[in-house]
Amino acid sequence: MELKDFSYDLPDELIAQHPCARRDQSRLLLLDKNKEAWTDLFFFHLPDLLRNDDVLVVNDSKVIPARLFGRKPTGALMEILLLTQKQSSESSQIWEALIRPAKRLRENDVIHLGRNAEAKVLVRLSEKKWLLEFFAPDGFDSYLEKFGRAPLPPYIKRKKNNSPDITDLERYQTIYAQNPGSIAAPTAGLHFSEAVMEKLRARGIRIAHVTLHVGYGTFVPIEVHDVEKHVMESEYYEISRESAEMINGARRLIAVGTTSTRTIESAADQSGCVRAQSGWTNLFIYPGYRFKRVNGLLTNFHLPQSSLFLLVCAFAGTDFIQKAYRHAVENRYHFYSYGDCMLILQD
Repeated sequence: MELKDFSYDLPDELIAQHPCARRDQSRLLLLDKNKEAWTDLFFFHLPDLLRNDDVLVVNDSKVIPARLFGRKPTGALMEILLLTQKQSSESSQIWEALIRPAKRLRENDVIHLGRNAEAKVLVRLSEKKWLLEFFAPDGFDSYLEKFGRAPLPPYIKRKKNNSPDITDLERYQTIYAQNPGSIAAPTAGLHFSEAVMEKLRARGIRIAHVTLHVGYGTFVPIEVHDVEKHVMESEYYEISRESAEMINGARRLIAVGTTSTRTIESAADQSGCVRAQSGWTNLFIYPGYRFKRVNGLLTNFHLPQSSLFLLVCAFAGTDFIQKAYRHAVENRYHFYSYGDCMLILQD
């Protein structure tokens, strides 16, 4: 299976740079998997598209403000993306991080972050990853809360020398986010508003929470020609007993996003039963995968040749998804993290 078969043409102007004015006003492309047909709708129609006995599974991981900017003593501007916290004390924190540009960076270099905060380079872990120790007068957690920025993906353009964008800090976060740990948003959930949630509950549609902390792997492109040879980065997930019971009791289970899908499918046994658990998953879902539990999928429009796009193709069929994406392009849907979404259902 070749990577080139999972591409499509997208005009740059269809890549959403800002969220919709209201979360639930995003467009929704409803796909009927059995009939291979679609309908153009809006996200606020979602409760009317579901059955009373459906269960939605959402990822309640909370995005941390993991993007920082600083300068070397030479004045060179550096961008830091926090990945995984490795150690914490009263005086400092140690994190794995990505740094750009890092070509001339050396161990023991100090990056000045402003407000008397700084990061010391401890060691280079790989071509892209570094280990940094962070110091801040009032503690690094406090500094991050005040001055960290939303870790927007690189296709969303923001000025590097501006202060944190309050809109991004709010909107690059689901309204039900609870557990801090992600460095990218589970974007299918960004469309939910309180009004939609209330209507879902009023109709008796249950919502099960799982947690998968979206990590560095979400930024890693597939770089092999043979899809089967790609290896996903591991990400931490949790499923509570209450959620497992709700998932197992569902007649039709609809995953909100690829992260919820991967969590459910990682935890399900061959019969589709899910038990309460926590752990790490590097499950890579691509065409040919047989889904054990997920019956429906709500998802954004993803980058071509990405692991996310391949998951959607695996769920609904590559040819059908390619046709649906062409329809979305022709009808000026907005794409990627701040873009519109699709709901794929089957009877």
